[in-house]
Amino acid sequence: MHGYAGKILYVDLNTGKTRVSPLNMDYAKKYIGGIGLGMRLWLDNSKAGVEPLSPDNPLILTIGPISGTIFPTAGNGHAFTAKSPATHAIGEAVAHGTFGSELKRAGYDAIILKGKAEKPSYLWIDDDSVQLLDAAHLTGKSPSETEDTIKNELGDYYIRVAAIGLAGEKLSNIACIINEKTRAAGRTGLGAVMGSKNLKAIAVRGTHDIVPAKPDEFMEMVKEFNERMKGPATQKYRTLGTAENVLVHNALYCMPTRNYNNAHFEDADKVSGEVLNEKFVAKIIGCSSCAMRCEHEVVVPEGPYKGTMTRMEYETLWAMGPYCGINRLDTIIKGMELANYYGMDAISAGVTVGFAMDCYENGILTKKDLDGIEANFGNSEALIQLLEKMGKREGIGDILAEGVRIAGQKIGKGAEKLAQHIKGLEVTGYDLRCLKTAALGFAVSFRGADHNRHGAYAFDVKGKVDRLKAEKGRGKLVRDMENLYALIDSFIVCKFSRGTYYKGLADMAKLYSLVTGIEMTPEELDKSGARINTVARLINIREGLGRKDDTLPWKVMNMPIPDEGPVKGAVVTQAELDLLLDDYYDSRGWTLEGVPTAATLKELGMDSLSKIVKGKQEA
Repeated sequence: MHGYAGKILYVDLNTGKTRVSPLNMDYAKKYIGGIGLGMRLWLDNSKAGVEPLSPDNPLILTIGPISGTIFPTAGNGHAFTAKSPATHAIGEAVAHGTFGSELKRAGYDAIILKGKAEKPSYLWIDDDSVQLLDAAHLTGKSPSETEDTIKNELGDYYIRVAAIGLAGEKLSNIACIINEKTRAAGRTGLGAVMGSKNLKAIAVRGTHDIVPAKPDEFMEMVKEFNERMKGPATQKYRTLGTAENVLVHNALYCMPTRNYNNAHFEDADKVSGEVLNEKFVAKIIGCSSCAMRCEHEVVVPEGPYKGTMTRMEYETLWAMGPYCGINRLDTIIKGMELANYYGMDAISAGVTVGFAMDCYENGILTKKDLDGIEANFGNSEALIQLLEKMGKREGIGDILAEGVRIAGQKIGKGAEKLAQHIKGLEVTGYDLRCLKTAALGFAVSFRGADHNRHGAYAFDVKGKVDRLKAEKGRGKLVRDMENLYALIDSFIVCKFSRGTYYKGLADMAKLYSLVTGIEMTPEELDKSGARINTVARLINIREGLGRKDDTLPWKVMNMPIPDEGPVKGAVVTQAELDLLLDDYYDSRGWTLEGVPTAATLKELGMDSLSKIVKGKQEA
């Protein structure tokens, strides 16, 4: 067998017993791997209505068919899947680094974790040897400290570790799972799911060789893509990194600022990618098998946070900077370090602080409510203090650690309108009021507010469409990009490399065939992308979600952009959203309520799942 290891590891955390079963190769071809395989396996191993933090919510860890190879960016990724405590919908999170390649070398395509360990534990996978070990001494440690401790006690620096921090142990809805100290499977709160299982970490060492089906042709493709990775398609990531977006988005007035009170940050030049690279970036490194290198390691050289070190991307910089009205990069870097230390999704953490600041400025939260913190927009100290409280779940941090949707409900007094989320997941750095293709992509995203499920912002930001206009045709644009992005996270390759696939799905189909030996056409791949998005939709329908949940944050639909500039007054109306949703559902072959039709399920070879939507398919 090539590409796939051919094995799924089942771990019963209640008993510590494990078993191995063969990978269903029909699933492998239909759902590829990564998030596609993870969601399909989660559906098979869960019951409708399962509580996200109950032992009955399985946590699925998957890698892709290209994992462990030397193909540029493809060797390294892994994905976690479970029902999200933040959204109560399907949750999945992808991370890169070196963990995924090690898991493939250990001989597994997926790990299915069920139940709850009796005491804090970590899973140690050493090829065929699988043990559940005591983790009492790891309790309270950061993911980085946990990784170092496990490597030391097992006596091998090259062991790879994915771990949660205190936020995951305390079941925070914004908790994530981190490997390589700064590489986060960040979104949808899956760190809390791992914490609910008393599972502190997963450590893996593998020794098996990964051999592609057609090694000579594969190596030629590797050489070609290594050169492509050095070209213009990846220049942004190799140079300034994603932080380049700060000035780009600010100039377009599409960067949400001060919790969506503005779309433009007057101090953007102080927190730009240019300044970050000039004054803070110490080095740029890459993941396993990456010829591009994009990980910008930053160090604070002076001041109160001197020596603080982390990696920085646009989304996290934006969330703890402009979104909170903060113009100090040293503080933003410290905030990012704290998110990693406690194991919090840095995007959700920053957006939650911005929400709290908005509540404070509107008199909804008082200084007393905030334990003496004066949480005005722009207050750097307030950012750090609130992140500390959220990480420890102390005082107001106990509520904020639930994420903005639940925090808004608990705080009340109009706070719900200040909570900018979709399906319970906090927004990311694109002002949807003036990016209407993106607005559709965000609204229908199966895991909530997220740019990484569709990439639809590119059409708007690059001027390929009129970004201020809602019109038919946008549904197909979103659909096609969703399919591509689902495939990228199922192979798993890096989204930053997407521009190097000059022939799009044809290049990806060739790569899949050379590695696995299974012939795949571009058309079949697109169908797999549609199938992956459809299984996610079916899961969400099973869990009670529908068209009503494909909506946008309150401010996006009720507070027009106030800034003087090219998009002043932009807002998304309900009529515009309805037009876009109708168009999107039609492009997918779903009913006007967003339910996949019997004909669509048959075409995708998903007839066996039609029972999930039985009685709901009337157009």
